[in-house]
Amino acid sequence: MSDCLFCKIAAGEIPSRRVHSDEEFYAFEDINPQAPTHVLVIPRRHIATLNDLRDEDAPLMGRLLVLASRIAKERGLESKGFRLNANCLESAGQSVFHVHLHLLGGRPFGWPPG
Repeated sequence: MSDCLFCKIAAGEIPSRRVHSDEEFYAFEDINPQAPTHVLVIPRRHIATLNDLRDEDAPLMGRLLVLASRIAKERGLESKGFRLNANCLESAGQSVFHVHLHLLGGRPFGWPPG
């Protein structure tokens, strides 16, 4: 999508601190980190919200989770623990309308999130 911030970042039109890049996914450091590790993991294909997922997107989303877990391990979070967060719509905290995971780690987290 031409006006999507994350599509532009994945395409290299907007600079980012790249963590991972392949044909299917892009991961980058969050510009406003909420933890010592805060990486955004996105599919390159534009999907606006979790509400827009279809049954055929299940394999893509599964691979997205696997990639996020691999990045967590690469960041040394495997034994310390980490949080994956996905927001859907404004009231849940979604500010960029492109499906993405927040990979957070390096500090303790409470529940429920504050």
